[in-house]
Amino acid sequence: METLWNDYPQNVPNMDLIDQLRAFVATAQTGSFTAAAEQMGVSNRLTSKYVAELETRLGVRLLQRTTRKVGLTPSGEDLLARAPALLDDLDALIGEVSEGSKGFGGVIRISASVTFGEIWVTGMLERFARLHPGLSFDLRLDDRHVDLATEGIDLAFRMGRTETRSLKLRKLGIFRSVLVASPDYLARRGAPATPEDLVAHDCILDLNRRNPRRWSFGPDARTVPVRGRFQVNSARAAVELAAQGQGLAYAPRFAARSALAAGLVVPVLPDLPGETSPLSAVWLEGRVLPRKVRALIDFAAGDIRQADLL
Repeated sequence: METLWNDYPQNVPNMDLIDQLRAFVATAQTGSFTAAAEQMGVSNRLTSKYVAELETRLGVRLLQRTTRKVGLTPSGEDLLARAPALLDDLDALIGEVSEGSKGFGGVIRISASVTFGEIWVTGMLERFARLHPGLSFDLRLDDRHVDLATEGIDLAFRMGRTETRSLKLRKLGIFRSVLVASPDYLARRGAPATPEDLVAHDCILDLNRRNPRRWSFGPDARTVPVRGRFQVNSARAAVELAAQGQGLAYAPRFAARSALAAGLVVPVLPDLPGETSPLSAVWLEGRVLPRKVRALIDFAAGDIRQADLL
C-alpha cells in the first residue's frame, strides 16, 4: 500500500481525501452506497462519487460493484485494514485539541456480549453519558469477538481470556459462575451432593461457555461431563429455563443475580467455588487511546465494582 499513497495524483485537495476515505470505509463496512450515505448523512450520489475519486487517486479498483451490493477487491481489503485506524487517529487528534476547552465530544464505538451488555454495559454508558453531554455512543452487542479494526470499534468489554496479540487490555475484574436450579426442580429430582452427581441431572448447556459440556468446580477445578435436553447460546436464557424447572444452569453470577434475588432459583453446591474468568476492557495495540476512551475505561472500572455483579 505504500506505493499507492506515494504515487496518487496531486490534483485533488487533501480535505477531499478524508471525505473519500470516510466514504470508502462506510461503504465497505455496510456493503452498500445507500447505507453508507445514510451513515454519513450525505447523498447516495456523493458517496459513490467520493469512492470513485479515491479509486482514481490511487489508480486501483477498491470495490466490486454488483446490482445488489458491493464487495472488496484485494486492494480494497488492504485499505480497509488500515483506513479506519487512520481516520480514528485523525478524529482523536482533533478531539484531543478541542476537548481541552470544550470537554469530550464525538462518538465512542463500543462492543460487548449480548447478555453482559444488556445487564451492565448499557446502564454504565448511560451513567457515563450524564457526565459528558457532548459525547455520543454506538454500542454493538454481539456474542462473537468482533474485529475491532475492520468494524471501527474503539473499545470492547470482553469476558474470558483474550489471546489476540494485536489487542491491549485492562482487567476490570473476575466474574464467577454459579450453579442454580429452581426449588421445584430440586424438590422433584433432589439436589446433587457432589459434582459427579450432575450426570444424573438435566443440565442446561450454554454454548457461549468455553467448555459447555464439561463444568468445573472447586479449588481443584474438578471437571465433570454434563448433558441435558436444552442447549442455548445465552446465559440469561439458561437461567430462565432453570427458573422454569427445566434443569440446572451454570451461569455467570451477573446473569443469575436477579433470579436469585427473586427466589426463582437457588444456589446448588454452594460450598464449591465456581469457575472464574476475567472481565477486560480491550482496544487495538499501537493506537493512541483518546482521552475520552481512557475516561470511559476508568469510569467502567469503578462502576463495575459498585454494581457488585462479579
